[in-house]
Amino acid sequence: MSRMVKCVKLGREMEGLDEPPFDSPLGQMIYEQVSKEAWMQWTEHMKMLLNEYRLQPWKPEAQEFIVEQMNAYFFGEGAALPKEFVPPTESK
Repeated sequence: MSRMVKCVKLGREMEGLDEPPFDSPLGQMIYEQVSKEAWMQWTEHMKMLLNEYRLQPWKPEAQEFIVEQMNAYFFGEGAALPKEFVPPTESK
């Protein structure tokens, strides 16, 4: 049976992650309070941030930025979209 959590992002009881996403207090907090669905939404948001800001994820400053944004996304006011971000249009 799946592990259930009260998802802090989506506000309802949902299936939780199988394990903490990384070994830190923030990773443990995400494991305890974030659903799989919300985590998948975050990964898409993070890809957009990496692309829009042209971040190099192996650099410490990029990693710090992503952690700050992740914290805001799940536990703060939400992560802001870059000023220049234009959502992709769907082609017919």
